Amino acid sequence: MSEYALEIVGLKKVYDNNVEALKGIDLKITKGDFFALLGPNGAGKSSTIGIISSITNKTDGNIKIFGVDIDQNFPKAKSFLGVVAQEINFSQFGKVEDIVITQAGFYGIPKDVAKARCKNLLKKLSLWDKRHDQARNLSGGQKRRLMIAKALVHEPKLLILDEPTAGVDVDLRKNLWKNVKELNKEGVTIILTTHYLFEAQEMCNRIAIIDKGKLVALDTTEKLLDR
Repeated sequence: MSEYALEIVGLKKVYDNNVEALKGIDLKITKGDFFALLGPNGAGKSSTIGIISSITNKTDGNIKIFGVDIDQNFPKAKSFLGVVAQEINFSQFGKVEDIVITQAGFYGIPKDVAKARCKNLLKKLSLWDKRHDQARNLSGGQKRRLMIAKALVHEPKLLILDEPTAGVDVDLRKNLWKNVKELNKEGVTIILTTHYLFEAQEMCNRIAIIDKGKLVALDTTEKLLDR
């Protein structure tokens, strides 16, 4: 298996309106890294994540997840990947426990295993007492944590967090980062997009900055902040 959790080579994206969102991104993220992807709105962060997770089609370039090319074997590449998107991506009328267990089923995880993983995740994320509630009755922060449980139930090796603390209060943010740090210590590679530089500074050991579809900076957090 590759030493890299994610390899991006020459990634380009041109939308139908001729907007060039990505202009040849090259990026390698090592296994076990805690990596921040920063940039202003419209810089190309969401396009990059959309392509990695197959929501958006790329115009050109190659992407490998743990050495597996997404064009050649996407099901295997996807099995390594968990994504916590900005937008709510579950039924508001589903029950919390059912949402997580159903997600596990998409990856062929046996129901008894899925139930055990679901219980563990919901307890870690302080959602176990809400397991029988409909998702629409959760607070904004609780919905965000449910999305994290949903992304983790198949035990991905690479987790992408797309602005996970947007709209989350301070206490929930601290709880979230505690859990994410534990995951990283267990060997999960984390990619974080955020508008909060202090989050990247506190959490991540490397930072890349995208602006106008180009990678304009890439370095360790310490060296980048010194610049």
